[in-house]
Amino acid sequence: MRVVLAGLAAMLAAQPVAAEVIATSENGFVTRDEAVVEANPKAVWLALISPARWWNSSHTWSGDSANLTITPQAGGCFCERIPEDPDPEKITLEGSVEHMRVIQAYPERALRMQGSLGPLQSEPVTGILTVAISEVEEGTKIVWEYNVGGSMRYKIGEISAAVGGVMTQQLSGLAQSLGMVSGPATASEDAEDASGEEESADESSEERPEGPADEADEGASAIGDDFLDGVESANEG
Repeated sequence: MRVVLAGLAAMLAAQPVAAEVIATSENGFVTRDEAVVEANPKAVWLALISPARWWNSSHTWSGDSANLTITPQAGGCFCERIPEDPDPEKITLEGSVEHMRVIQAYPERALRMQGSLGPLQSEPVTGILTVAISEVEEGTKIVWEYNVGGSMRYKIGEISAAVGGVMTQQLSGLAQSLGMVSGPATASEDAEDASGEEESADESSEERPEGPADEADEGASAIGDDFLDGVESANEG
């Protein structure tokens, strides 16, 4: 994204949808969202590792998602090419940005990357994005979780909401390219449930929410069936 657009102010602009912030602390937060698409897991995986096809260009440094690539191997880069400025009056070179680094690539099952996205890049924080893929009756379920922790100069309530909105935009773009069956809740739907959620906020804030990491630990491997299908499906099997 252009440097100006990368700031928190741009991210806090009205968002049509926003991922659920399932946990917050003094120095971190977790957002989680999910969608179901018509495509099979193989098609979902191939699309997931091709961000140029679905990532929102307004959230790139170059202004064009066509410059994005993911190398789906441990240590691989989710990178962006910054084209050379064609202005003949300037002497420039092509640049690049590392958005995230792949720490686990399990084809057709899960992609996990580490990195601080957008305005978080300037902060000493660690972000872990886990995208889990599982087959369901309607097609394929995609769970998208971003776990951020560390010292930052933003207010947690504001930055978590802003980042959640951007995460939902990306998941929505991916899901729509694959024939979305169901996806993130709209802001109006979230508002209807807001009062009930606030009443139970104090109780839920003390509990560590279940996420992909918990489900993974219950399986025989780092990315097991429990992680992909969820605790309930695993217990039924």
